Amino acid sequence: MKKRKLSSWGYKCFKPILAPIFKLYYHPTIINKENIPRTGPIIIVGNHKHLMDQCLVIIATKRIVHYMAKKEYFDGPYAWFFKATGCISVNRSIHDKEAKAQAQRVLDEGGAIGLFPEGTRNRTDKVLLPFKFGAVSLAQKTGATIVPFGITGDYKFRSKNLKIEFGKPFQVGHKDLEKANQFLENEVKKLISK
Repeated sequence: MKKRKLSSWGYKCFKPILAPIFKLYYHPTIINKENIPRTGPIIIVGNHKHLMDQCLVIIATKRIVHYMAKKEYFDGPYAWFFKATGCISVNRSIHDKEAKAQAQRVLDEGGAIGLFPEGTRNRTDKVLLPFKFGAVSLAQKTGATIVPFGITGDYKFRSKNLKIEFGKPFQVGHKDLEKANQFLENEVKKLISK
């Protein structure tokens, strides 16, 4: 049976409207967005401190980024929005094979995936929560390039310090996944501490 392709009509319709509003309201600084490859399979990965973090990635690239989002978002009144914008539902209570398979299909077709390896928003005083292995594992299986980023600052009206910085893209290749994951975590830490 042919798998249904993820929708992206909502992404194309809403981004031209919502992106300028987001930029005007938060006034974020975007550094090294040229590090995001324009073509080919990519996984854009970084820290997760706020509900709006994915918006900073979305406004930094013309590419459609399919974000992996918790299943609970697809059970509520805004489920239509998450489906229309091409998000991938992830059931965090299980080893969600279907979510991983959907993400892999996007990458196999040369698309872009966005995810937060911490698995949830970091509400602690730690720089990062421990990274899960999904990003490096997906990258190794698909040959996708990983683009790390770090978000710092506050989500306030006309923020003076909200910033996203993209690091150098890299490939996992045949690296040991534990070492690759540690490398990724270190790259994100460096971007946050700048």
